[in-house]
Amino acid sequence: MKRMTALVAAVTAGAGLMVGVGSAGASESSVEGLTRYHHQRLAWKDCQHSDLDAAGAQCADVRVPLDYARPQGRSITVAISRIKATDPAKRRGVMLSNPGGPGGSGLDLMVTVRKAMTADVQARYDLIGLDPRGIGRSTPVDCQWPVGIMLRSAGVDRAAFDRTVAVQADLARRCAATEGEYLRHISTRNTARDMDVVRAVLGEQRISYFGWSYGTYLGAVYTQMFPGRSDRFVLDSAANPADWFTGTMAAMAAPNEAALDSWSAWAATRDGEFHLGTTGRQVRSLVEGLVRRAAREPIRIGEYQVDQHVLPMVLFVRFDSARNDVALAGDIRQLVDAADGKVVTPNPGLEQILRVFYRPTAQIQNSGQAAVVCGDSSAPRDPEWYWRRIQRVRSTYPVFGSFTHSLTACAFWAPPAEPKTVVRNSVPALIVQATGDTRTSYDGAVQLHRAMTGSRLVTLRDVRIHAVFGNYPNRCVEDAVNTYFRDGTLPRADTTCHDD
Repeated sequence: MKRMTALVAAVTAGAGLMVGVGSAGASESSVEGLTRYHHQRLAWKDCQHSDLDAAGAQCADVRVPLDYARPQGRSITVAISRIKATDPAKRRGVMLSNPGGPGGSGLDLMVTVRKAMTADVQARYDLIGLDPRGIGRSTPVDCQWPVGIMLRSAGVDRAAFDRTVAVQADLARRCAATEGEYLRHISTRNTARDMDVVRAVLGEQRISYFGWSYGTYLGAVYTQMFPGRSDRFVLDSAANPADWFTGTMAAMAAPNEAALDSWSAWAATRDGEFHLGTTGRQVRSLVEGLVRRAAREPIRIGEYQVDQHVLPMVLFVRFDSARNDVALAGDIRQLVDAADGKVVTPNPGLEQILRVFYRPTAQIQNSGQAAVVCGDSSAPRDPEWYWRRIQRVRSTYPVFGSFTHSLTACAFWAPPAEPKTVVRNSVPALIVQATGDTRTSYDGAVQLHRAMTGSRLVTLRDVRIHAVFGNYPNRCVEDAVNTYFRDGTLPRADTTCHDD
């Protein structure tokens, strides 16, 4: 898991056996057959993207091997953007980036993030955006799905769960039929290898890096595979690398239920405006009841029939930030009215969310998301394993447990081509995390911090936000990040920041 479009796309982050790859850095550094890729000449051009063009960026396509085990074979392209360092005399190198998802286009991330960077940081780095393989302007994955995204709730009963199993199996089948060979080579490890080709093509010995959400996992994997090529890495809103991806999903349940409690209490103080209840318990009961009503009969709103599989996702999408509280109250008010039989046209924000779940408008982007998460690690194959898991958490997590603990198309995916990367190194990264993050739980950052023994953790307390630096203004966080990028100086110890 960015702004609304990326957030919907990430609705966004295997439980298989992990195999250690502690020597990956040495083996990756000695891969032969990449000379023709490392020495390619890039054709820089205008990006034909309003924000990038306004920032003075240029774009290029980098050729990389489809299969790094056979680099002499077929190649694909990875799209990159570059905003040059503002002072060539102070230039230190390049800073690559990733916005999360996975599935989010990264070409324009630095247009947003650099607004939080001080002038002396912008002077030091060429800021490099990148669309990972399978995503955006890079050679895309297109599973030709009839819906926009695979992630949804498994519903309130066994019949709904069985429908979910059928849907996810069908999505996996469509991907295998349309992109079977390409899917074998879509993974975080291969994206990290692509990043290293970009490094070489740009003539750099090392890279610095900024990543949000899934981008923290990608960055951590790069540091494990290429520790000697890792310079200054900032990992913002971090996933637990040991739990990626099935565990990351399950860890979302508790913070989202807590966010529902907090939001319900907030909405109760505004009953005169939204009419959702005068106490937090009343508001939460209304939401839980709305999900049950959608299970009995889908709620017609505009052109959509909102069912029990999608209704919890409306809350999930909005809960990435407390700044969405008013919008969510409006969404729930409209859905309650529609459930009561009124003719309702969804507001633009709600319509955008529903369109992703019910229409194939975003399916190419989210085909790429599925390819990455399913290609990274094996998920349990038996649907009954997921059913039992949902039943165990249903009373504790009544709204979100059926989503966070359910199966995805990964349960029907071909086994990953490589073992999952075990992150365990001493690269001196800076990890940033808000305690109220509903996408990547705070514990994920703690676990990444422990795995990267040279890192420091900057905690933003009592704030519900996913993706902090460049997305949520906070002077304490910005000072820590900018100091590190400018001087390479980590805080002397882990740091706690408070809301401004």
